[in-house]
Amino acid sequence: MSAASDHLVILDGGLSNALEDRGHDLSDALWSARLLRDAPAEIAAVHRAYYEAGATVATTASYQASVTGFERAGVPRAEAERLITSSVRIARDVRDEFDDRPAAAPGTRRLVAASVGPYGAMLADGSEYRGRYGVSRQVLRNFHGPRLDLLVSAQPDLLAIETIPDTQEAEVLVELLAEIDFPAWFCYSIDGLRTRAGQPLTDAFAIPTIDQVIAVGINCCKPADVQAAVETAVAITGKPAVAYPNHGETWDAVARRWAGTGAAPAAFAPGWIEAGASYVGGCCRVGPDDIRQLSHLCGT
Repeated sequence: MSAASDHLVILDGGLSNALEDRGHDLSDALWSARLLRDAPAEIAAVHRAYYEAGATVATTASYQASVTGFERAGVPRAEAERLITSSVRIARDVRDEFDDRPAAAPGTRRLVAASVGPYGAMLADGSEYRGRYGVSRQVLRNFHGPRLDLLVSAQPDLLAIETIPDTQEAEVLVELLAEIDFPAWFCYSIDGLRTRAGQPLTDAFAIPTIDQVIAVGINCCKPADVQAAVETAVAITGKPAVAYPNHGETWDAVARRWAGTGAAPAAFAPGWIEAGASYVGGCCRVGPDDIRQLSHLCGT
């Protein structure tokens, strides 16, 4: 994938909600990562559903997957490492299945993006929507570095650095991306024109400007907040923009559920694309039907 996108790329939607729709309880701290151990075929089925809906990118089930998180759940380190890399293998297998179909559109290239969620996701206390964890940069490096190495070793097409709530964690991740020299998109979780931790996006988007970051944007925010953030991302970085918000509800970390009312992302997408978004899709609560609608709207 090049650093510049001359066409629109349709991303997938939320993994957890699609798994819940298939009857899985994801209320424990491992969230969707638990199914890497307990029901990997179900994860494959969700990747398949999004490709069928028109997505050309499958985002792996590694957002909440970390050696630390698995060990806290009683999973031995070696098995935890295997499960993390299996997230890429599952998505690659489904991608290859689609690419081998005789009816595959000429020139279509489906991709696998290895999800890298924030440190706060492992804490499972909602802090990925607040940031400022109160830990050192070295703690963040020690957490993210080995996971990035594991995911890259499984050979995804790129990394999806996503739902990053503050600039401290962004700085650490950008340093690591430069060291491993692997392509990634980089997305903040935002509230208006600020990160979830309250830093201005003009400052935040100035961080992931290295060559390894091929696109910059936002995810897991309200659809109505996307367009202005995309405009800011493009103005600051000059890179293609990524936009995949949630359905607009608010995460209740105590009850561990989404609350409020939402809105389908497809209704907002033309504005994102006009603002410079080259990669569009959805996050939490956005399902295959939403991606199908988005794909049809965009004529892909």
